[in-house]
Amino acid sequence: MSGKGKGGRGEKKQTSSSAKAGLQFPVGRIGRYLRQGKYATRMGAGAPVYLAAVLEYLCAEILELAGNAARDNKKSRIVPRHITLAVKNDEELNKLLGGVTIAAGGVLPNIHAVLLPKKSSASK
Repeated sequence: MSGKGKGGRGEKKQTSSSAKAGLQFPVGRIGRYLRQGKYATRMGAGAPVYLAAVLEYLCAEILELAGNAARDNKKSRIVPRHITLAVKNDEELNKLLGGVTIAAGGVLPNIHAVLLPKKSSASK
């Protein structure tokens, strides 16, 4: 007798904690990094899930805005320049990532008003 019974359910397939939470980011890996990093002596079970959800949301937000910037420039591939334009033109992301330097991102196009040519209001 094998002990498994006649018509049992069989072995259940493992589901990852990312799949349980409905996330794409790896919850298990983030939890492992939190444990190995010695950030706290104890850590709740929901901490890596929450952190993975926050990181996934931020990445989705930045990638959506960068995709819009790439489409505005008639490009099909997102490059660091598009990410910079997306972050700097969004008020909240600019506040969050204000001190971050993106390699090969360039700067925002900006010409000071004094340097612009003067408009002639009346032609003589």
